[in-house]
Amino acid sequence: MPKQRRAAASRTPTRSALSRTPVKKQKSKPVNRSASVVVEPSAPARDERKEAQAPPTPPRKPAFYEALAVYEAGVRALQRHDYLAGAEGFRGVIQGYPQERELVERARLYLQVCERENAKRPATPQTAAEWVYAATLALNDGNQDRALTYLGKALETAPDSDHAHYIMAVALTDKGDSAAALRHLQQAIELNPDNRSTAIQDPDLDALRELSAFHEILGAAAVAAASATNSKKRIRPRR
Repeated sequence: MPKQRRAAASRTPTRSALSRTPVKKQKSKPVNRSASVVVEPSAPARDERKEAQAPPTPPRKPAFYEALAVYEAGVRALQRHDYLAGAEGFRGVIQGYPQERELVERARLYLQVCERENAKRPATPQTAAEWVYAATLALNDGNQDRALTYLGKALETAPDSDHAHYIMAVALTDKGDSAAALRHLQQAIELNPDNRSTAIQDPDLDALRELSAFHEILGAAAVAAASATNSKKRIRPRR
């Protein structure tokens, strides 16, 4: 019995034998190194990309700046409670620059304010500006004769009113008297060279555009305005 126990014991592997037994290594799964983590761009980066892709703002046309100047003149007149001049300015934007929708909408709102205040005035005009305003209303109603009468009153009160001369040119153009219209237009431009740019864009003077005298007046006014500007810029010699 003891011998059999030793024989059985000899078949049991010792620790040294276990250590020499090769151990199978587990194969590790290959790592897909091509896969990468996608990082979303931050909010500022996306905004910068959108700004870079945004189309540039188209430049404004010269007519916009002319309309803006007339509109701002009407606003200044409204602020000093000169509702007649304000109404003329806003009406000039509406009639002369219908393509500038934003300015036209604002001008209509302010024109209502001016007309409401003007309705509170006496029925009979008292000043040259009031006579010109009455003449403008008559022209809008298609009554050239009444407009010419009112404009005559305005020029009697203020012979150097460039606005009265300009509206007189418009009324005479509607009447068909081109020669007289050109005379008053020339006076209006000589008194205020800014009327030149207004006359260039004014559709009420379209009947005069085919006349050579019309272009001569505008050219002469441009030369006079340029010479006046240059004289102001001259530096006086030191004494």
